Amino acid sequence: MARHEHQEARSHMGRARIMGAKMRAETARQEARKALRAADRAEAEAWSARMEGYGGPAPPSPTIGQCLNGGYGWLEIECCRCKTRASLPLNAIRRARDTPIWKLEPSFRCRSCGTRRYKPPVRMIKLTEQREITPYKWVHPDEER
Repeated sequence: MARHEHQEARSHMGRARIMGAKMRAETARQEARKALRAADRAEAEAWSARMEGYGGPAPPSPTIGQCLNGGYGWLEIECCRCKTRASLPLNAIRRARDTPIWKLEPSFRCRSCGTRRYKPPVRMIKLTEQREITPYKWVHPDEER
């Protein structure tokens, strides 16, 4: 009987060690996720500040996924011709999440002043946490503005 009790005590100690290791591993994972989110946020903030300061796409830039993970879900752009500004949600852009932000600029075109044949390019201004520019109210061409 003494031998059976000894084995039972050992198995209980083994279970406790396993549970402790699982809890430490889960805590470490949560801390790693927080650290990654903070790093992604810092990289997006730094790139956004460089964009506002220099006025053009500054590679290297964070990826779409890094911006979203860091809490920066909007990209502010401006038309080079008419200076119309817009805020675009990054989660609506149909690109892979590992695409760098600076590679998106050639694909954006102005809808406000563009014609059927030519739509002028836009430039990126900065990344934001929320929409800063409200969408303009659509007015029918025949109505007075």
